[in-house]
Formats: sequence, C-alpha cells, structure tokens
Amino acid sequence: MTRAVITGTGLYTPPHAIDNATLVDAFNTWVDDENRRHAEAIARGEREPLLHSSSEFIVKASGIHSRYVLDASGILDPERMRPRLPQRTDDEPSIQCEMGRAAALEALDRAQVAPADVDMLIVACSNLERPYPAVAVELQAALGTRGFAFDMNVACSSATFAIEMAANAVRSGSVKRALVVNPEICSAHLNFRDRDSHFIFGDACTALLVEDEAVAVAPSRFAILGTRLVTRYSNAIRNNAGFLNRVTDSDPLAADKLFVQEGRRVFKEVCPMVADLISAHLASLDLDGDALSRLWLHQANRHMNDLIARRVLGRDPSPAQAPIILDRYANTSSAGSIIAFHLHHDDLPDAALGVVCSFGAGYSAGSVILRKQSAHKVNE
Repeated sequence: MTRAVITGTGLYTPPHAIDNATLVDAFNTWVDDENRRHAEAIARGEREPLLHSSSEFIVKASGIHSRYVLDASGILDPERMRPRLPQRTDDEPSIQCEMGRAAALEALDRAQVAPADVDMLIVACSNLERPYPAVAVELQAALGTRGFAFDMNVACSSATFAIEMAANAVRSGSVKRALVVNPEICSAHLNFRDRDSHFIFGDACTALLVEDEAVAVAPSRFAILGTRLVTRYSNAIRNNAGFLNRVTDSDPLAADKLFVQEGRRVFKEVCPMVADLISAHLASLDLDGDALSRLWLHQANRHMNDLIARRVLGRDPSPAQAPIILDRYANTSSAGSIIAFHLHHDDLPDAALGVVCSFGAGYSAGSVILRKQSAHKVNE
C-alpha cells in the first residue's frame, strides 16, 4: 500500500492577544456592574452575587496565560463581551476562508508543492460559519486546488479525524496530495460571562499536507505509521446552537447556545480514554511509550496533558517531550495539537517517533503515530 507522509504544516495566528490580567479586568468590571444592578435582590437573598475571576485562578485551573483572538475590543467591552466580526457580503471571502488560505499557503510552501497539485481539501473544525456552500469548496477556489473539497466537524478531534481520511485517500491511491485545514474561531462560541470558562479559548488556524511518499519533494517529512479513532457519546461538553433554534422558538442568546461543559467530569472521563487509546495504538504497532520522542497533545488543559503523558510514558514527561502551547494560545480546539506539532518538530532527528493526539466533545479522540524521515533516507 502507498505510504502517506506529512510534508508541510502552516499556522495562522490572529493579530490580537489578550493576557489573563486584561481579560480578568473586563470580566470583573462586568461582575461589579451586574452585582450593583441586582443589589436589592442580592440583599434579599433572592440572588447570589457573582464572583470575581483572577489570573491566579485561570493559571491554576488551566495553565493558560494568554490567547490570540480575531477581535479583542468586543471581548473586552463589558457591555458586549463577544468579538465584533461584521457580517460579510456573499461576494467577500469568509473569515475562515481567509484564515485557511494563510495557513494553507505556508504548509504548501514548506512542502514545496503548488496549490494546483493538491487533489483533496478538507476543512475540519469545531464550528463552521455557515452550513453551505462548504467553506472547504470556497477555500479550494481561493487557493486554486483541484479535485474536491468538503467540510467536516468532530469538534476538538476534527484535525486527527481529517488526517485519517486524508491518509486513507492517499494510501488507497485515489489522491496524491490532500490538504487538511483547521480554521477555529473559538472566541465566537465562548461565554465570556461565565467565570468557569471565560478564559478557555483562543482563535487560530492550522494546515498540513498529506502526500504520497513517491511524489513528495520536501527535504524532511513524517511518515504516518498509523491512525486510530474513538468516539463515546457524552453530554459533558455541548453547544446547542443550530438551525432548529428558530423553529423550536428557543432563545438564540441563551447560555446553552455557547460552549458549555462539566469540567471535572470531562477530566475524569476523557484522560483515561485518551491514554488507553494511545497506549493501545502503540501496542498494535509493537511499540510502547518509551519509543516516543514527542507527544503533540490537544491543548485544552495543562493538567490533562500532564496526566495523559504520564500514563502513556509511565513517568513525568519533560517539557520538550510533551510541548505546551496553550499557555499563550489557550484552547484552539482542533488546531491545538497541530500548533504543537507545527512549532515543535524541526529539532527531531531522523527516525524519531511521535504521536499527534486530539480529544474533546463527543467524546471523540484521534491518535496519529508519526516517524520523522529525511528525503535522502527515503531514496537510499
């Protein structure tokens, strides 16, 4: 069977950064305003006063120090507390198309491949800005790729699920090159008035190219040794926004139309599921945790990553072995593990093994085991 390799990655980082202190200041201003507005009800015991957030609380709970967003002004306005992203006309490129094009062009440049040589394009992310026409087909037109394109959503696991689809298409011989793009506008579905989650998400877009090894020209690449996926239904992470809202007469601004999660339950249920997935995947290839030089894990919570890495490796990982990028990017959903891979793979020697793993709502989790190789090694 044809060998599939990853030959290029790209990253789009939004222009605005918000550190914890600035985010907390806006949140606490809103809290004080709300408590003053409802002071009488609070005094009568009819309403609980809202509590302040703090930078220390955020870092302790998540390991996040900052995040990048498409618009900071709307998020930091206590009267609004959501990004300002003006609606575009039908003739203008969508936001996700613009993000995707920037990340995709970097990935193609690294792979030394022209857009016209790409046969398949997948836009895979947690939230698409419209149901149709597909953002992927719009991006296909903007880039000038050939073949076909489609959107898919498996929440935070969208990237790894798309990598399996791309790798399988290459292995089967139906395409030579497949581009996976993950444009995540997470700030638009986050409730910035929820103390337990107002700090979690950031925006970003990643891209990677999967190629038939026989046509790859990049000086170095990562062979995809195997992919493995798992899903298990859970309501612990949910978003109820959708086209049925208008016919069920539900409140389009209600809190359940944004990101909602039971954090402690997610931690308890997801960590063992993901550690078992990676360990079983390694075992199926006659490998174990000791063989891994790097774990590029989903970037949602520092404590989750530390626990999963420890279970897979049987010991605490070094910072280099399980790189963290959520401290400055926060949770970027499906893009997180790919950002970690993009920023932390150039230093690996030939034959080094690593695993890209994402996990999240669904529940869903995907494992992609990679081996680094140089072009001259392939041709020897």
